[in-house]
Formats: sequence, structure tokens, C-alpha cells
Amino acid sequence: MLNFYPGPSKVYPEVRTYLVDAYDEGILSTPHRGEQFVQVSRAVVGSIKRKLNIPQDYYIFFTSSATECWEILIQSLTKHKSYHIYNGSFGQKWFEYAKKLRPAAEGLQFDFNEPMPVSELQISADTELICFTQNETSNGTQVSPTTILNLHNRFRDTLIAVDATSSMAGLNLKLIKADIWFASVQKCFGLPPGLAVIACSPRSIFRAKKMAERNHYNSLVPIYEKMLNYQTTHTPNELNIYLLKRMLEDRPFIKGIDQHLTDRAQDLYTFFEQFDDFKPLVENEEVRSKTVITLAGNDKLIEDAKKRALHHNIRLGNGYGPWARTTFRIANFPAIEDEEYEELKRFFLHYYA
Repeated sequence: MLNFYPGPSKVYPEVRTYLVDAYDEGILSTPHRGEQFVQVSRAVVGSIKRKLNIPQDYYIFFTSSATECWEILIQSLTKHKSYHIYNGSFGQKWFEYAKKLRPAAEGLQFDFNEPMPVSELQISADTELICFTQNETSNGTQVSPTTILNLHNRFRDTLIAVDATSSMAGLNLKLIKADIWFASVQKCFGLPPGLAVIACSPRSIFRAKKMAERNHYNSLVPIYEKMLNYQTTHTPNELNIYLLKRMLEDRPFIKGIDQHLTDRAQDLYTFFEQFDDFKPLVENEEVRSKTVITLAGNDKLIEDAKKRALHHNIRLGNGYGPWARTTFRIANFPAIEDEEYEELKRFFLHYYA
């Protein structure tokens, strides 16, 4: 099965070997307070900073999912409100969840064919956290590095948190331009679901310690304190942390991965330009995602393409949210090999050219 679903997506084929090694090395039953886990945790922190170009003074933590990160950040970094800028379903869900914890939370929805309107944002001085999704998996859009830089320059005194679930470990993100970045590992990391990574700047930890919120098992201050010794507040997903260690050791630096995905994304967009029935959902090339290619068409034809592809052992990603019936999505993640995309192209040329 060729799997182009944008998460959980294809895992690196080496994961099979890593799993056997994990069993043989006793990782599946090692105490999470023991030295073996501490060594794995320490190695992951070092590798992820080095391979993903994360500033050395940022702190790395493990959670169960990106959705859990939404909760952690709202409960541990805001007393009153956050401000959410979104153009798709996942950014909107983060905003809606924030309002359950902090009813005063505010949000702005912008058109998915337009860049984030940084110059027009009216964010009040009492806003404690600005939140947005760098790569919106639901519709295949992205917030560009230039836009993130402009946001950083305009609101320097406010913490900025970024959901990078479908771009971290695939794109060379400039983490220094925001305070918190997080992602689940079932997308560009090429690993099974059940683990997320969150990177926090020194000033975000300073804010967390000043708030001193300790009411939950996943409150940020206890997480920070435990990770000073490379441990977690709870029994973690030790297997996936080990898989993350092995994957990072075997992967090239993020700059090379970014270039490969950027070139491949452009090739895919160019390829689908020849079809009359399938067009990119996002017309503005400036805001098109490099890691989630979303193609739109007649709902019956979209359903036909997905079913026909599945019959040929090709799994396309369903549409999501408002675009559930009129789009399909193609993951452009590092674990998927170039030849698999060539096979995908041959399929579409055979049936729809």
C-alpha cells in the first residue's frame, strides 16, 4: 500500500528494525525513572536540536499529542486570554478549545487564499499568548517565514506559540522567531502516533514559572522541572521516544530535507496543472503548503479517485472539515520515497489525463 494520507502517514521503513532493536535492548520494559530511559531522552534532546536547527537555549519536552500541547499552553501560560489567528479547521479547533479554558480568548479567521494579515491585527496589550498554525493540514496552506518574522517584529512583547504538526521535521523552520513550537510525530517525523515534541524558549519558561500553575499532571512548570533530569511527569511513550532517537540519528540535517520537499512539492503542483478536473484548492501559490498538497474537484469525481486509487493500493488523504467531500490531500512527507510519487503520477495519467 502506497500511503499518502497526511497523518498518521507512512513511517520510515527502518522503523521495523528499530522496533526489534527496542525489544532486544529492553526499551519496552525499562523504568522511566531509570538510567536507560534518561540516556535515551538526553540523546533525543541533543539530536533534535542539532538535526532540526532548534536554538540551543530552547527546552525540549515530550507530550502525547499536539492537541495536548494546546491544553498545556493555555492552562500554563495564560491567566486571562490568548489570541488565535486561523484559516482552517485545526487552528479553529485550538481557538475553540482555548475558549473552554479561558472564555475571554479572542480569534481572527482569515481567508485561506490570503497571507496572514499581520499589519491589520488588533491584539490588545493584555493578550498573553498569540497562537497560529504554521501548516494547516485541513486545507493545505502555510504561513511563510516572512510572515512569521513580521508577526514576531510587531508583537515582540507577547509570547507566540506555533502548531507545526505537519511541517516540523520536514521544513527548516526558524524557531527563533517564536517562543513555542510543537508537533506530533505521525507526519513529517515518519513515526507512529502517540508522541509529540514541544520546544519552548527561555522566556516562555520564565512566564510559566512566574504563573506557577501546577494544577495538572501536564502543567508546564512540572514538565520543565522533570526534564532538567531528562525525565517526564508521567510514564511516557518510551518506545516512540526511542524510535525518535533512532530516526534522528539516521536522518540528514533539516536543511537538506527542506530542499527536497520544496522541490517535490513544486513538481507535484506542476504535475496537476495538466488536469482539468483536479485543481489545487489553494490558488495563491504564496500560501500553498509544501507538505500537504490539497486538490479540489467535483465531489463525485473526488470520491471516484479515492476509491479507484485504493483499489490500486494507493491511499489518498480524505478532505477535511468544509472541504471533506470536494478535496483529497497528498502528504509530501520525508518518509515517502520519490518513486512512490512517480507511481502516483502514473495512476493519475492513466485514469484522468
